Amino acid sequence: MVNKVWLHHNSWDEVAEYLKRSQVIIIPVGSIEQHGEHLPLGTDTMVAEAIAQSVAEQAGVLTAPAVSYGWSPHHMVLPGTVTIRPEVLIEYLYDVIESLAQHGFKKFLLLNGHRIVNISWMQIAGERAKRKLAVDVLVADPAYLSKELAKQEGMGLIGHADELETSHMLYVRGEFVQMEKARDFSHQRPDYKQVDPRVEKDTLCYVPSTKEEMGESVRAAGGTSGQPTRSSVEFGAKYHDWVVAKLVTIIKEWQISN
Repeated sequence: MVNKVWLHHNSWDEVAEYLKRSQVIIIPVGSIEQHGEHLPLGTDTMVAEAIAQSVAEQAGVLTAPAVSYGWSPHHMVLPGTVTIRPEVLIEYLYDVIESLAQHGFKKFLLLNGHRIVNISWMQIAGERAKRKLAVDVLVADPAYLSKELAKQEGMGLIGHADELETSHMLYVRGEFVQMEKARDFSHQRPDYKQVDPRVEKDTLCYVPSTKEEMGESVRAAGGTSGQPTRSSVEFGAKYHDWVVAKLVTIIKEWQISN
């Protein structure tokens, strides 16, 4: 177990000592974007950081500081959102990996807090790193790692600032949640436009909405989609522990592999 799990909380010689026993590092990736009126703009980054810290503590590995910005063109419909071009994010993340690889890190867990919108550019950066730097890269997304749990608990399909995200925030950063402002809203989408990984029917691939298309959820519920009023600290804790346990198991198996 490392005493300080965040890379930037350690001195260079402590990192050098860590590299004698492990070459694994987590890189959480989030976004700064609107999450309805009841959740903060930094929700995706906060949940990625919370999961990364718990995994690092339990698996005895280090986590890098979060990449706090993501690709959020559709959420520019509301104030405070920051969107970074995917081509810039690819270069940024690759440079982080390349820097750490030069020091001896060989296994990178890219932990996404921004759901499906971040995944494509994270995969591109990860593939380039594997090919050019001879490192191993895994991309982890909590929505994919909790499909069984969400089904067991009867959670609705993935929305935005929905019951799953809100429950998780209630558990990890409850001081920023304003439940009195939470409003439910469900898009009336055809089956082929659903993006939840639990959907078993035939679907199209996701393309971010335009600001005009986002207008419906903005007018109906301040940018929310889903049922955040169903949220609970209890489910947030169960969800957090479930995802963390999955990732700890993956890292422990990864540690002993070549």
